[in-house]
Amino acid sequence: MKNGKLAGKIAVVTGASKGIGADIAKQFAAEGAAVVVNYASSKEGADRVVDEIAKRGGKAIAMQANVARKAEIERLFSAAKKAFGKVDILVNNAGVYDWSPLEEITEEQFHKHFDINVLGLLLATQEAVKHFDSTGGNIINISSTVTSLTPPSSSVYTGTKGAVDAITRTLAKELGPRNIRVNAINPGLVVTEGVHAAGFDQGDLRKSIEAQTPLGRIGEPKDIAAAAVFLASSDSAWITGETLRVAGGLR
Repeated sequence: MKNGKLAGKIAVVTGASKGIGADIAKQFAAEGAAVVVNYASSKEGADRVVDEIAKRGGKAIAMQANVARKAEIERLFSAAKKAFGKVDILVNNAGVYDWSPLEEITEEQFHKHFDINVLGLLLATQEAVKHFDSTGGNIINISSTVTSLTPPSSSVYTGTKGAVDAITRTLAKELGPRNIRVNAINPGLVVTEGVHAAGFDQGDLRKSIEAQTPLGRIGEPKDIAAAAVFLASSDSAWITGETLRVAGGLR
C-alpha cells in the first residue's frame, strides 16, 4: 500500500513464522512496509507468510536466525540491508514459554527462556540500532500481561517478561536522544499455534480467563498486530517507554 501507515518503511520481525509475529508481519506489509520474516526453525511457516504477503502485492523475505546468537543476528540484519537497503523498525517477538512449578524448574529451562526472551531481544536491538539512520528508528517488544497477572507456575517465563518491561523503559530513555522509540505490547491470552499446542485455549483455563475479561473473549493475533501498527507508525510519534496492554480489559 503506497499510502499505508508504514509506506516506505523496512521492518524486521523476529519469530514471525507463526502466531502473533506472522500477523504483525502481514499487517505491516498491508500498511506498506517491506518485511523481513525471521524464523528459528519453521522455514515452511516463514515461507508461507512471505507467500501470503507477496500474493497481496507486498514485499517480504524469510530469514533464518536464532536471536540468542550474535553472529546469526548480524547475518539477519545484513540480509535485511542487502534486500531492502535499510532498517526502520524492529519487532522483538521471538519467544519461548514453558510453565512449570518451582520444584520442576531446571537450569536448562531457565537459560533457554532468558537466552531467547531477554538476551535475544537485547542482541537484536543492539544490532538494529546500528542499522537505523539519522532519522531514528522504532523498536516494539512483545511482552505479556503475565508481568502483572503473575500466574502460579510461570515464574521463569514471567521473570523474562518482567525483564522485557524494565528493559523497554530503560532503552526508551537511553535511545530517545537518537530519536529511537522503544515500546512494549503486553498481550493477554491470544489463540496461536503455541497456545493451542499447550492446550491453553481449551477447557477450564480459557473459560476462567474469559470470565475475568471485561470484553468476554480471548485475543486473536490480529488484535495484537493492529496495536503494533499503531506503535510502529507516526500515529504514536510522541510515545516511548510505554507498555500497552492489549487484553480485553483483563487485569
